[in-house]
Amino acid sequence: MDGVLTRRRFFESLAAYGGVSLAMAGMDALGYGFGSAQAAPPTLEGGGKGTKVVVLGAGLAGLTAAYELTKHGYEVQVLEAREFAGGRCQTARNGFRHVDLNGNDQTCQFDEGLYINHGPWRIPYHHRSTLHYTKLLGVPLESFVNDNDAAYVYFEKGDGPLKGKPVRKGEIAADARGHAAELIAKVAAKGGLDSALTAEDRDLFVAYMVNEGRLSATDLAYTGTEGRGFDVQPGAGVSPGPGKPSTPRSLADVLHSGAWQTLTSVTGYEQQRTMLQPIGGMDQIAKAFERKVGGLIRYSCVVETIRQDAKGVKIGYRDALGQKTEVAADYCICTIPLSVLRGIDLQASKPFKAAMEGVAYAPVNKIGLQMKRRFWEEDHFIYGGHVYNDMPGVGTISLPSSGWQSQKGVLLGYYSFGAEAAKISAKSPADRAAFAVAAGQKVFPEYAENYENAFSFCWHLAEHNLGGWAEWSEDGRKTAYPVLCEPDGRLYLAGEHLSYLGGWQAGAIESAWQQIGKLHARVRAA
Repeated sequence: MDGVLTRRRFFESLAAYGGVSLAMAGMDALGYGFGSAQAAPPTLEGGGKGTKVVVLGAGLAGLTAAYELTKHGYEVQVLEAREFAGGRCQTARNGFRHVDLNGNDQTCQFDEGLYINHGPWRIPYHHRSTLHYTKLLGVPLESFVNDNDAAYVYFEKGDGPLKGKPVRKGEIAADARGHAAELIAKVAAKGGLDSALTAEDRDLFVAYMVNEGRLSATDLAYTGTEGRGFDVQPGAGVSPGPGKPSTPRSLADVLHSGAWQTLTSVTGYEQQRTMLQPIGGMDQIAKAFERKVGGLIRYSCVVETIRQDAKGVKIGYRDALGQKTEVAADYCICTIPLSVLRGIDLQASKPFKAAMEGVAYAPVNKIGLQMKRRFWEEDHFIYGGHVYNDMPGVGTISLPSSGWQSQKGVLLGYYSFGAEAAKISAKSPADRAAFAVAAGQKVFPEYAENYENAFSFCWHLAEHNLGGWAEWSEDGRKTAYPVLCEPDGRLYLAGEHLSYLGGWQAGAIESAWQQIGKLHARVRAA
């Protein structure tokens, strides 16, 4: 309700003033741990020798389950519908082929060494479960620039002189913060906050606002700050010498532009300014798992039936040659997305099947654009980060956080969700690329002339996914979600859809950890 300081509003206020680090400190101080629920897999004491488990799906949940169970003596067989492991953990590079449900057949034509992570593309530092395996399996990491004050924001729907004009995010941040601090400081200095502050606290708060907004200590005015940049860069000699600091924009211009909306982009739990990524592509995680359990995986095997009784499970599948085969085991861990599992002939209880209908899956699009040269670095001095914008269907344009100062590069041309993603996915790959290039041209004048080729991916048109990630409603979380987190007979479900880290690799991993823990306890009890 308005006027009530809820925990959520309190944390959002901390983030708005001091960034995510201050919000994290507040959460930790009040006992709200900031990080993955689990940092290591469960200890499966006693092992599971002689127990057979069939794992459906070789995404990160399935790979995790196979790896951990095998270490503890279980006999594991993995069935994977694709020709490769990883599930959503995919990277498109030269030769990667994808045929979507609309019949669009693409083979990635990027130059050798270039790629796009069209699935997961970044790892928060607090996803300790994901980082557990990157370290354990020897997957080297590098920084992912998730926020960059030098990158542009571009808003077409606002008003004023900034409408339809690329503006450095750092300029908007400095001006919004400075003007807001000026207003608050002047109100506080005149006693406008006396009901909430003691006289001593008021003076300290004004000093904080002066520091926060880079205000003049004498008249509490915001007149700009070095942090927003220079119109003339400082340098050697008398000229340019000290340079010329940039001129701040008025509060009205900042507000009417709408660009201030981007300033909360890294204040949420899932987003930080600097994140991590595997060197050479996100699929390096899946490949590292394959080196450990690849011999257990049967590829190009599409599951058609799941049967179970009091003694075990039987999985019917169609292999790469079209032959129908069956595999039997004591238990089944199924990591197939619910969007796909609903179409499989499954023997399960009515409540379990009903619960499977309780979640929707997000339409999600990505496109990688190969450019002849890295003009964003050479001409605009932007190294990584995102171009936030309000162009329909574009979502986020992102600049690569690898290959600094090399000749060519692949940038993320759009990252869209929901209804806008559905519209774009109806286009042909060529038209998707044309759409992305036209959007980027509004921000960078060098865009179109440097474009070479593209690779696009629509997760809701991917046969073995039918969506980017699970989107639970509040009611679904209360009623259906708990049902699916428990086994139905000898069937256990795992994946990002059975976690509160939806869409993240950590969600898939930790879901698998939880389910193998339950399975093992059952095996030992028996």
